[in-house]
Amino acid sequence: MRVIYLHQYFNTPAMAGGTRSYEMARRLVQAGHDVHMITTWRERSDNTEWFITQEAGITVHWLPLAYSNHMRFAERVRIFMRFAFASARKAASLPGDVVFATSTPLTIAIPGMVAAFCKRVPMVFEVRDLWPDVPIAMGILRNPLAIRLAQWLERITYRRAARVVVVAPGMKEAVVRRGVAEEHVAVIPNGCDFDIFERGGEGPAIFPQSDRGVRTVLYLGTMGVANGVTYIPELAAALRRRTGFDPVQFYLMGDGQRRVEAEDCAQRLGVLGESVHFVGSLPKNEVGRWVGAADATIITYDGPEIVYRDSVSNKFFDSIAAGKPVLANYRGFATLTAAEAGAGWILARDVDTAAAELMLLIADPATFVNAGRCARALARARFGRDELAAQLERVLHSALADR
Repeated sequence: MRVIYLHQYFNTPAMAGGTRSYEMARRLVQAGHDVHMITTWRERSDNTEWFITQEAGITVHWLPLAYSNHMRFAERVRIFMRFAFASARKAASLPGDVVFATSTPLTIAIPGMVAAFCKRVPMVFEVRDLWPDVPIAMGILRNPLAIRLAQWLERITYRRAARVVVVAPGMKEAVVRRGVAEEHVAVIPNGCDFDIFERGGEGPAIFPQSDRGVRTVLYLGTMGVANGVTYIPELAAALRRRTGFDPVQFYLMGDGQRRVEAEDCAQRLGVLGESVHFVGSLPKNEVGRWVGAADATIITYDGPEIVYRDSVSNKFFDSIAAGKPVLANYRGFATLTAAEAGAGWILARDVDTAAAELMLLIADPATFVNAGRCARALARARFGRDELAAQLERVLHSALADR
């Protein structure tokens, strides 16, 4: 197949952020398919024209278009629309047998539908977040006209898609309720990068050594509006109140709109630089060493249930690939899966209660080790990239077969 793959936030392992599209696309190339990736170059650049690189056999078309999670929502929407129309022209100019468009944002469906129509080929649409439901529920999208336009775009996208891919079972139920035939919706969750994270512990020590049995817990990824990262300094302060010292060292790796708020919270509570440390963003191929050196990772969410119910954060899969248990403060698809497998724990939202729960886990040195073994077993059994990419390949073939 000749696959036109649209993803506005495509990353390679040398870049910070999730690499699902890179991992899927390179496996499609390995299976003999021709893949053209259309994406944005999000760093500041004097260049304004499309340019091409080859990444693991993928032909990547980059449009320089600076973007940051620190931008206001209106600014981000303008960039979404600029990319939607520019990428529609680019996609329509490329040879292809099938178009695969992955959200977010939902506006990626525009070039997907345009290219599919112009080339008379099927479009497969991937839903990673239930847009526009999530921004509406969070109060980010408030304008009635904008809401109606977003809902209209969602409806027409589902009608025009030959197949829909979702990343969690709850998303499939939502898409089917919107009128898509159940047999045309495939659940393909995020996957584990064993090549990066199974060797993660190699190299010099990252965290200071302690003789007091102090545990190291790592937060990875975006610190955005929905992530509720102030929970971590609040939990650190609650642990100090309970024990009189700092039994857990928290490291927060990443960036986002709420990073400054979380740092201010840690400063106010007296834990910044003592039990709470902010690292910044690192390329994915460097993150493995940090995860491998930690005792566990932590994932936090805030806001309405729709924000976290079907969450399949990259940080979850990176953690279990490295054989590290996952702590979380919410009950969603991924965290419930980990808890049922003995690979993680769901802590209370109330930080004083959560501190008591975490101290019980720390009390037994074998607890995190045993949970780590369960985490790696879960990763191997259910979330290997090779099988997930093979599932996507079958979905693309099935869309072509219906043409």
